[in-house]
Amino acid sequence: MAAVQVGARTTATPWAALDHAALGLPATADLPSTRALDALVHAAAGVAYLKWFEYQLAAAMHAELVEPFEDEDRRELDAFTRCAATIATTMSITPFAARTLLTDAVALRDRLPLVAQCLRDGIVTPHHIRTIVSRTELIEGQCYAALVDADIARALRKPGSWSPARMEIMVDTMVHRRDPDAVRARREAAKRNREFTVEIGRDGMATTTDTRPAEDTALAAAAVHRLAAQVCPKDTRSKAARASDAHYALLTQTEFGCDCDRPITDCRYKNVDVGTFAATAPRIVIHLVTDTTTLTGPVPAPESDRVCRSPQHLPRPTTEPTPAAQPEGDAEVRPEPAAKAVTAESVAPDSVAAEPVAAEPGAAEPGAAGPGAADAVTPDCTGTAILADAAADPISTDPSAREQPAAQGPHGCDEPLGLDTVDGVGFLAGIGIISGAHVRDLAADPRTVIRPLGDGTDTPLPATQPSNPYRPSAALDAYVRARDQFCTWPGCNKPAWEADLDHITEYDHHDPTRGGTTSAGGLGAKCRFHHLLKTFGDFVDDQYPDPNDPSRLIRTITIPGGRTVLGPAFTGHDVHPGLDMIVFGDPPTASRPTPKLTERTRPAPRTEQKHARRRQERNRNRLRNAMKLHPPDDTPPPF
Repeated sequence: MAAVQVGARTTATPWAALDHAALGLPATADLPSTRALDALVHAAAGVAYLKWFEYQLAAAMHAELVEPFEDEDRRELDAFTRCAATIATTMSITPFAARTLLTDAVALRDRLPLVAQCLRDGIVTPHHIRTIVSRTELIEGQCYAALVDADIARALRKPGSWSPARMEIMVDTMVHRRDPDAVRARREAAKRNREFTVEIGRDGMATTTDTRPAEDTALAAAAVHRLAAQVCPKDTRSKAARASDAHYALLTQTEFGCDCDRPITDCRYKNVDVGTFAATAPRIVIHLVTDTTTLTGPVPAPESDRVCRSPQHLPRPTTEPTPAAQPEGDAEVRPEPAAKAVTAESVAPDSVAAEPVAAEPGAAEPGAAGPGAADAVTPDCTGTAILADAAADPISTDPSAREQPAAQGPHGCDEPLGLDTVDGVGFLAGIGIISGAHVRDLAADPRTVIRPLGDGTDTPLPATQPSNPYRPSAALDAYVRARDQFCTWPGCNKPAWEADLDHITEYDHHDPTRGGTTSAGGLGAKCRFHHLLKTFGDFVDDQYPDPNDPSRLIRTITIPGGRTVLGPAFTGHDVHPGLDMIVFGDPPTASRPTPKLTERTRPAPRTEQKHARRRQERNRNRLRNAMKLHPPDDTPPPF
């Protein structure tokens, strides 16, 4: 009797024997770097399609093996478990992985069909699907689930790149805007169920878990990392191990010290007294971006949103269909923009600190205080939240949500038919999106200081510090970080409040009229690694207004091989569109002194030559992008 290998495909053609040309793949992987990158991008789209097909197959198995029995199946190993075990055994994966595959497949089929189409088309990568599915679990069975699916799919199809953190805040924003009441109720339940647990592990180690509100966790993390930074460069521990030791020292009020092999006379960090350090350290600042309408509370929803447009509901018998509910609409419904932008800060009662000053790119030290880094501190110290204004972006009407097949008859959904109120959201740096109710709780804290970003008028804000046109003003510093949210390099998750503010076009200190300007359009947040990579590598970044919407920016990164990659697709403008209302004045112009006739001219130094070459490359890239967006008319001239 011949043995058959488990999982072997005896009838299908092996992948290696398939025609590469039919798959759009090169015949060999021995390619130049530019062609290899093109093949990598194509292969990534193919992986996304295969993953979509895998989800389709798993969903088909669920429909055949699970759905007919799930209502009356009372067995210990129910139909879902048996189906997952069948997949796990065949594919030689763990039961948990098989259950996750089956769960995601059903969610994409029933809850997120438009997101599944984005995966099929290669617009979103498979590793982002788990994020989307897990963060939309609470809309399961709700009347607005199809609308959230349409919102997410529309955002995914915008040109640009996605990092895991930006994907999370985008999904959370869409869910919060469609479900403000349920989000508020869930937060109250979560606060009541907060807990502290200890899990005993192996090798004499244990793990503690403390469930706290997001702002408390951000403050505690800032205090831990601030103390963990008090070591010399010769400390042998990893960053995570230092944070663990610093956390224990803060809890037990014991000393924290550097573990380098140098004597105590050579290392001033050998013994750090936690109490003394906390008393002299700067305050902890956490930043929260929101809008004035969110601070004042939910506002009545527009009449067009009072009728639920979900296919799970039939129209109310006494309500005439509104124009927004008809298939041809694709307009966004937005309330009046906020009168003025707002920032808020929570300040420790016993702390004294100066106004925030933007960190000069590349000049911040690990222990320096400033808005770009968490300052330090006492374990009982509360932090600061900066709230920059923007008008709330409520509900948008998308026809793709209404094109879904209607359910057979009305469902007995307990949710209201449509929205009665519209509430905004807040962006908490280092945490993500929080609900409007959570924002108002933080704003009501007596230690919170609310700082407007603008006064609601057309009066431009100062862009630079009076003494130095190279350094941005405090208002511009806060605006750029609130706008970018994270490092603007494609795929980076570093929060903008912990990053450097980089001049996109290099600033010419000898002749500022030739270099980059210190303005909202000339600055961008970059983490220290990508800032150094741009400065000393051959990567060329660019940032310029979108021709179709001048208030938004197009960001690009050109890699050494010449390929241009788009920057983030989702920024603070998408969370708080009112940021578009904030304007800044032109930076001061400094004229270059006229050289004397006897002064000997020298060739441009290497740095100036590099800056000039990058300016030329940016101009060429912009021309190419303009040609792609607006191709020239091929009609011959009339002569």
